[in-house]
Amino acid sequence: MSRIAVIGGGVGGLAAAARLASAGHRVMLLEQAPEVGGKLGRHVRAGYLFDTGPSLLTMPEVFEDFFADTGDPLDRVLPLRRVDPLTCYRWPDGTVLDLPADGSATGPALDAALGPGAGAQWLRLLDRGARIEAAARQPLLEAPFAGPTSLARLAVRRPGDIRVISPAATLRGLGRRMLKDERLQMLLDRYATFSGSDPRRAPAALAMIPWVEQASGAWYIPGGLHRLGLALRDRATEHGVEIHCGSPVASIETAGGRATGVVMASGGRLSADVVVATIDADVVYRSMLGARTPGLLSRLAGLAPSMSGYVLLLGLQGRTPGLGHHTVFFSRDYDAEFDAVFGGRLAEDPTIYVSKPDDPSLVPTPDRESWFVLVNAAPHGTGSRQVDWTAPGLASRYGDLILDRLAQHGVDVRDRVVTRDIRTPARIEHDTGSPGGSIYGVSANGRRSALLRPTNRSPVKGLFLAGGSVHPGGGLPLVALSAKIVADLIGPA
Repeated sequence: MSRIAVIGGGVGGLAAAARLASAGHRVMLLEQAPEVGGKLGRHVRAGYLFDTGPSLLTMPEVFEDFFADTGDPLDRVLPLRRVDPLTCYRWPDGTVLDLPADGSATGPALDAALGPGAGAQWLRLLDRGARIEAAARQPLLEAPFAGPTSLARLAVRRPGDIRVISPAATLRGLGRRMLKDERLQMLLDRYATFSGSDPRRAPAALAMIPWVEQASGAWYIPGGLHRLGLALRDRATEHGVEIHCGSPVASIETAGGRATGVVMASGGRLSADVVVATIDADVVYRSMLGARTPGLLSRLAGLAPSMSGYVLLLGLQGRTPGLGHHTVFFSRDYDAEFDAVFGGRLAEDPTIYVSKPDDPSLVPTPDRESWFVLVNAAPHGTGSRQVDWTAPGLASRYGDLILDRLAQHGVDVRDRVVTRDIRTPARIEHDTGSPGGSIYGVSANGRRSALLRPTNRSPVKGLFLAGGSVHPGGGLPLVALSAKIVADLIGPA
């Protein structure tokens, strides 16, 4: 039995801790915040309840495997409700598309909304995404990754898969080749934002995301997705994980090139045979290890942080017709939006994502709605390509602009707002410790981004990393996969 210290109580930390404890290890989880859950947070005000992080679940099979591997299956722990349509899309030219969850209805829905032939174009794109996912899932998403070495091995064993993945191509380039309708191109571009990336620089491999969404569906947990974090916490404690909240870690101790424990911000020291860090890799290597990993510091310098997000939590009086569980209002100029976000400026005409769950447990009375409104945003900071989100009045003014833009899209809720709370990138950084409030750790921008992303096994013996800033990437299912990879690397007691 090894004594294992897990740093961070988000999805990655909780999933890794539960898996390791169920494998017979003695596990202690250390979380800086007052409660676990990480980005799966919640906010309650005046009888309205909001998720403050992810608002849908994809690849539910990843969590089905987790709960089956560690005890009761998922369907005995949490109810999942399939979201249909997957997403409602609204373009500035008035085009309306409600993308159905039923794959057989996708083509006809696109033809009806965008014109004959649109469905065939999108289905060809989905077929390419399916082939990318089949080629990448086991060797690149579900297994440890060693950068160029892993790609070289795949190229030798399965050269056809490398051609399908097309590591040198961009998502934008793939979309321009396969999709003639500009609205479909915008639709594909949006999937780059699922990893906090710019479609003009993100890899074509991200085309697997719309396929995975269509194939596995989009799912909601009645009561809010924050309940997933609570279920992970409960599973961890059932296996004996000691969870300590309000316990920030200052540094990772090493001796003889091996991790030997952690030093708490309070000054105390906890010894450990193994350390699993599930916080941002940049924080681990720069702040907690510093000069002990100079090579990794230079590699991290070549990675761009993912975009952040600006969030409005709106408690509304009345009901809003015409919106789905998820509705996206596209900007008039997507490139201008990406230029602003990755250039450290506010997007004046941002694409607006609205999550409006039809869930009576989230509202004080049936005639009200809880809205989660998200726009892409530059990370917080005062440096290059950042925005100082703490500047007086900035957050409130930007919220006004977003509501004005919604009104221009034909959804004016300004006189129905009962409660309004704001989550800026500065707030996300404060709450989660993610540098700049980057939602997905590092972006997938650049041809070498996947090769530079930190691996799950660190160069320090006995130190492993999981979470959205390391392999295989950000987003709930990938973070859970990173936890499984780490647990498998460590092995049973």
